[in-house]
Amino acid sequence: MSILKKIERFREEEERLKWEGTFEDYLELIKEKPYVTQTAHSRVFNMIHDAGVEEKDGKKTFSFFKEQIYGLEESIEQLVEEYFHSAAKRLDVRKRILLLMGPVSGGKSTLVTMLKRGLEQYSRTDRGAVYAIKGCPMHEDPLHLIPQHLRSDFQEEYGVKIEGHLSPLNMMRLQEEYGGRIEDVLVERIFFSEDKRTGIGTFSPSDPKSQDIADLTGSIDFSTIAEYGSESDPRAYRFDGELNKANRGMMEFQEMLKCDEKFLWHLLSLTQEGNFKAGRFALISADELIVAHTNESEYKTFISNKKNEALHSRIIVMKIPYNLKVSEEERIYKKMIDDSDLSHVHIAPHALRVAAIFTILTRLKDTTKSGIDIIKKLRLYDGESVEGFNSQDLVELKNEHTDEGMSGIDPRYVINRISSAIIRKQLTSINALDVLRSIKEGLDQHASISKEERERFMDFISVARKEYDNIAKKEVQKAFVYSYDESAKTLMDNYLDNVEAYCNKNKLRDPLTGEEMTPDEKLMRSIEEQIGISENAKKAFREEILIRISAYARKGKKFDYNSHERLREAIQKKLFADLKDIVKITTSVKTPDESQLKKVNEVIARLIDEHGYNSTSANELLRYVGSLLNR
Repeated sequence: MSILKKIERFREEEERLKWEGTFEDYLELIKEKPYVTQTAHSRVFNMIHDAGVEEKDGKKTFSFFKEQIYGLEESIEQLVEEYFHSAAKRLDVRKRILLLMGPVSGGKSTLVTMLKRGLEQYSRTDRGAVYAIKGCPMHEDPLHLIPQHLRSDFQEEYGVKIEGHLSPLNMMRLQEEYGGRIEDVLVERIFFSEDKRTGIGTFSPSDPKSQDIADLTGSIDFSTIAEYGSESDPRAYRFDGELNKANRGMMEFQEMLKCDEKFLWHLLSLTQEGNFKAGRFALISADELIVAHTNESEYKTFISNKKNEALHSRIIVMKIPYNLKVSEEERIYKKMIDDSDLSHVHIAPHALRVAAIFTILTRLKDTTKSGIDIIKKLRLYDGESVEGFNSQDLVELKNEHTDEGMSGIDPRYVINRISSAIIRKQLTSINALDVLRSIKEGLDQHASISKEERERFMDFISVARKEYDNIAKKEVQKAFVYSYDESAKTLMDNYLDNVEAYCNKNKLRDPLTGEEMTPDEKLMRSIEEQIGISENAKKAFREEILIRISAYARKGKKFDYNSHERLREAIQKKLFADLKDIVKITTSVKTPDESQLKKVNEVIARLIDEHGYNSTSANELLRYVGSLLNR
């Protein structure tokens, strides 16, 4: 479908969604769809939930945030369940400003932008539909038309609780335009739009000396004073401040803690009582979610100021730390590159992972838990299994430092360094070593890194380099194995046959000669030693393998190469150990003979076809691994 056709379809859909009727018609609509009366907080919560929720091991993940925010599942679950869910139930937290606190480039702005864009789309759905008094600059809730003394009767009849008072402008319009007949007041469906300033507002502080409070609450239209005769006439007032326009939806308060105090005072009554003061009018009701964001140092400065105590209790602080999972950090880089003009550049496999390892190391805190170094901690956080540690250890590690993830290297720095390496060297292909080299060079230019931090980060680059060395060797050794899976399966089947005979005290039969043989102890030990199984522990390990095979058989499942993680690791290491000398010779010979050259070309082809390399990065990988094996 052409873009013009899509625009036409969009226009048709906009027309289809429009609705206009009297207040009497709106009441009939409420009977049919009571959810149209939901509050701003409830709408946000339902929007997130309607997008889908997955629950696993007691943890919830929300599909709404899945494609944009990575590695912050716990923070998002806390945000949705502790703030939005409670606020949707009209509990007291809805009377609080939501303050997202976290380090630079940690995802705070992305999260707020997602909520704003999400509300724009949600208001176009049936479940997210919003209705307002027609012609009202604040898109006021039509239910405010119900007089106070009839609201309990309304709640009994419709099951809907009404909060807030009719605004001065609509009070006047009700009398002058509709002769006091509430049932005739026109109601229309509105669609949230930040661009059109409907239901979504953004306030950004500027120079305190020049910024006017009218930016928040609207202002008097002096050109109309002569016509209407008084500044207290609501028709002489422009209800066009961000708080006015964000009514029924949400307002983003950028850099809230940098604002002049007079701007924050207006938030006191808005958060606690659901109204604010504007012009020479009574308090104006507003139903909106206020989201602000800041960093940790600004927040500490803010709470240390005694003048701000009244606002302290009206703020809910939600920490949005850096992601601490290597695999999720890798996804962040991939997305940032895909969104940039660098998507044409070939980035070799594992280059982004190695950068992510370095970055996560800078964010982790040292642990006092015995037996865990920072690399083991990094692997546990990423969901890998580490021998001797379980999920309870992971919980204890996460509870050890409440500020973990609030400092370290940010994703933008890494992407900037990758960009720098590509542009400066005019590269069309970049590998892990190029990335680490560029990150290292950039540390001296990073203004906010202290000398002590720089030295620590240099150590982390060395750790990340060692991790890459292991990855690179495994990658090449795996590519050298012809039909790797078949080789691994054959070796494993052989091992399992011997283990079964050993545990059952049976003999094996030679498939060629038919003669009986004792289990091949040398073969079994050559595999078990790869993962540190001692002579004393071999019997227990072999019996555990047989128990696992029986369990699979009972469930009707086939025990295969990937069914036992430690056995798979042992098989891999055994295959790699047998191949090491071949790899070393083939990759390091400057003038390989015909058979060696054929082998190298086969490996390069496999790296390209099966592992995601191009010819440049595959050749670079082979040369590098050759140098490693010859050290």
